[in-house]
This record gives sequence, structure tokens and C-alpha cells, in this order.
Amino acid sequence: MDTNKHQNIPAVVLLSGGLDSTTVLAIAQNQGFRCHTLSFDYGQRHRNELDAGAQISTDLKAASHRVFPLDIGAFGGSALTSDIQVPKDRDESTMSDIPVTYVPARNLVFLSIALAYAETLGSTDLFIGVNAIDYSGYPDCRPEFIDAFAQTANLATKIGVDGQRVTVHTPLMDMTKAQIIETGTKLGVDYRQTHSCYDPSPTGGACGRCDSCILRRSGFEQAGIPDPTIYAPINA
Repeated sequence: MDTNKHQNIPAVVLLSGGLDSTTVLAIAQNQGFRCHTLSFDYGQRHRNELDAGAQISTDLKAASHRVFPLDIGAFGGSALTSDIQVPKDRDESTMSDIPVTYVPARNLVFLSIALAYAETLGSTDLFIGVNAIDYSGYPDCRPEFIDAFAQTANLATKIGVDGQRVTVHTPLMDMTKAQIIETGTKLGVDYRQTHSCYDPSPTGGACGRCDSCILRRSGFEQAGIPDPTIYAPINA
């Protein structure tokens, strides 16, 4: 990685507080960007990720951190925002199917708001932790979507009309979960601070059985790195 290649250039980093987005923040920081992290309070059941995002932003010395209130959950339609059971114990080979944890148009909405925020900062760089290999079948994680959004961003903004180019950085797009963990570990990420579980216990322990937990645990195993995740007791 080219340390400080983009010294002090402002960037907006979408930060959920999870493993992937935290790794993206570390990568952007390592490249020299002045990172402004943006999290969303969208009615998600795994709200402990918001506290994680704030702490991670502080630990990784982001330039600023903001939480944007956005009640996507008002529409329902997702196990992450509605009273719908989170799928458990799915085999990784079936995770190309779109599960009920898909939040309708979430990344499209998030990137649009991040783009608006970036314009106020004089930034043309957005970072998002989407991945096309180890993911749960979400359509808004595909490279085709990212490319289309970048084209739209350059048509829909003043900075685009003025001749600047908006770039949507997806450094994890072609990485396996193990490679993501290895990269973050080399950059000093403390994954104990991150939260990935879709259905945590009341005390914040990971269920160990949702898609996100399964992919996370498998990633640590494949990377040969101890998993620091705190799992809730079975049947807790």
C-alpha cells in the first residue's frame, strides 16, 4: 500500500462499526486520506454497531465522525429493521441467495447521503466496504452497482459538473474475508472493537449463527488468526 499517497485529501468513509468497514477506514488512513467517518442510525436491531463505530473512529484517529439518523426501518421489509427472524446456520454455499437481512436499497441510500456530505467537505472520494466474494448475496455490494453509482454521482453533483471526478473506493471488493482480516491486522486494526452480528444478545454478544457471524468466524479460521469475537452463550 502507498502510505500517505493521498496526504490530507478529505474522504468520506462509510463506517458501520463492523469488520469490513473498519478495515476500509484503516486502509484509507494508511493511504493518507483525511477520513470523515459516517455511520447511519437506520433502525437496525444491531445498534451496538453504532457505539463501535464511534469508538473505532476515535481509535483510528479519523478527522471526524457523524451519525446520520435515517429511519429506513419505517418501511420494513428486512430482518435487520423489522420483526422478521434473522436466518441462522445457513451454509456458506447458499449465501448467494438474497436473504431477508437485505435492507432495501441501503447502500444506494447510504452512498447518496455520503456523496452529499462529501460535497460539503470539498471531497471527491468515498470509501465503502462492499465485497463481491464473501458476502450474503446483497445486490448493492456488486461492482456493477458501484460503477453505475459513480457514473451517476458525476452527473448529479456540482463537483462533477465542474470537472472533478467522484471516486467510490472499494478496496475490499475482490478480497476474501481472510484476506480482509489479514490486511487489517497488518494495519493494526483491533477487531475486538468491531461488531458484525445481525442478531446480538441483549448484552451485545454475537450469536455465532447468522450469515455475518459465520463469514466472520470462517475468515479468522482461514487467516489463522485468533477470533477475538465475544459470542453469547448458546440459548442466551
